[in-house]
Amino acid sequence: MMKVSFITLLFFVQGAVLFEIFEEKYLLVAFLDVGQGDAIYIQAPNGNDILIDGGAGNDVLRELPSIMDLSDKEIDVVIGTHPDKDHIGGLIPVFDRYVVKNFLDPGVGNDTLIYKELMKRVEKESNYVVARKGMKIYLDKDVIAEVLFPDRDIQGDTNNTSVILKVSYGETDILLTGDASKGVERYLLKQNLESEILKVGHHGSKTSSDPLFLKEVSPLYAIISAGAENRYGHPHASVLSALGQTDAEVLEIAEEGTILFVSDGKTFLRK
Repeated sequence: MMKVSFITLLFFVQGAVLFEIFEEKYLLVAFLDVGQGDAIYIQAPNGNDILIDGGAGNDVLRELPSIMDLSDKEIDVVIGTHPDKDHIGGLIPVFDRYVVKNFLDPGVGNDTLIYKELMKRVEKESNYVVARKGMKIYLDKDVIAEVLFPDRDIQGDTNNTSVILKVSYGETDILLTGDASKGVERYLLKQNLESEILKVGHHGSKTSSDPLFLKEVSPLYAIISAGAENRYGHPHASVLSALGQTDAEVLEIAEEGTILFVSDGKTFLRK
C-alpha cells in the first residue's frame, strides 16, 4: 500500500451543519458510548468532520446517526490511533455505511484479520496518510487538529504508537491520547499540552495518566472511555487518585453514556 505523508493536510469540504439547534459558530465534540473502546466524533462549524477510532464493533453505528445529520453519508477524516481491536474494529462498519475521504494511522499494523480487512478497505476507498508530528488538519478556518505524536516509526508495544491529537478551536482545546503510556506522556511534556478536555489515556489504565502530564494538560474535563464492569478494572484507582489532584471534572462514559460538548471558540459547554 502506498503511504502518503504531508506536512500539512488541508480539508475544506462543504458539509451539513450537525443540528439545527446549533448555530454555525459551534464546534461539536462527542465521546461516543461504544463500550470498552474509544470513539470520538468532532464536527467543525462548517460541517467538516473527523472520527477518531471506532470502538470494537457495531456500537459506533448506533451512536453516529444520533449525532450526525441523517442525510450526511460522508466523513472527511477518520483516524485509527493504533491497530488494537477496541479502537479500529468498529471502523470496518463505518466504511460500510459512510464514504471515508481520508484515513490516517501511525503506519504500524499487526497480523489480525480485523486490521487486514480495514486496510483493504482503506486502500480501495480512501486517501491513506501516515500520521506524523507536525501535521495539521484544517477542518475549518479556526479548527485545527494537530498531530503531536508519533514523530517517527515506533517499534514494540502498539499502544505507544498511538496517534496523539490536539484539536483547537479559538481558545479551546481537546487532547486525545489513544492508549499511550506514561513514557510517551512524559516525552510530550516539552510541547504545549494545556487543554480544557482530556481523553484519559488507555481507558483509565494505570499504565497512563502520569501526574506531571496531567498537571501540564490541566484539564477542566477528563473523559474516561471504559466499558461498564470491564474485566480490566478500568479506571484504575491510581488514575482516579491522580485525576483527583487536578481541577478536572471526571466523566465516565460507562456512567454517562455518550458525552457531548459544544465550543464557541471561547469555552466548552456540556450538552
